[in-house]
Amino acid sequence: MNELIDFIRQPWPWYVAGPLIGLTVPALLILGNKSFGISSSLRHTCAACFPADIPFFKYNWKKEMWNMFFVLGILIGGFIAAMFLSNPEQIRIAESTQADLAALGITDYSSLLPSQIFTWDNLFTGKGLVFFVIGGFMVGFGTRYAGGCTSGHAIMGISNLQWPSLLATIFFMIGGIVSTHFLLPAIFDLFF
Repeated sequence: MNELIDFIRQPWPWYVAGPLIGLTVPALLILGNKSFGISSSLRHTCAACFPADIPFFKYNWKKEMWNMFFVLGILIGGFIAAMFLSNPEQIRIAESTQADLAALGITDYSSLLPSQIFTWDNLFTGKGLVFFVIGGFMVGFGTRYAGGCTSGHAIMGISNLQWPSLLATIFFMIGGIVSTHFLLPAIFDLFF
């Protein structure tokens, strides 16, 4: 049993994790004619919890209850993995990436999120305003504007040969590259 736990704790290579994620798409389609996507669960939650006369939330959200259970399973699985199955070794990051991050003041790699940015102490600071509030709004707006999140478009949409999903994924990648190489250094120079 300990050998199995040790195996699960190790980082899985892309050629194992990728196909497992990819097989979610046909499994959902074959088992229930369902589409994979996470951001839609937020709409279902709002429609269920805040009934109002807003046209965007007026639909039969109960028909999509499976999606809420799917996301709940992801949250529970993430909690179990973080609390009981996390790899005790420090996260391995390429030296070139460490040098780039060090130039921005990020040197702590003891968790999945850098503590120099993502802490409760930073929540009510300029850093928190930029990363949590403005960043969160931009992610939410972009998800709504694009008609789905990166996982929905890149995993489900492209596998269904949907042209809008391919286009959205291309622009997600361009946006990520521009943000990493141009916006993030400018934000750090401006605010920190």
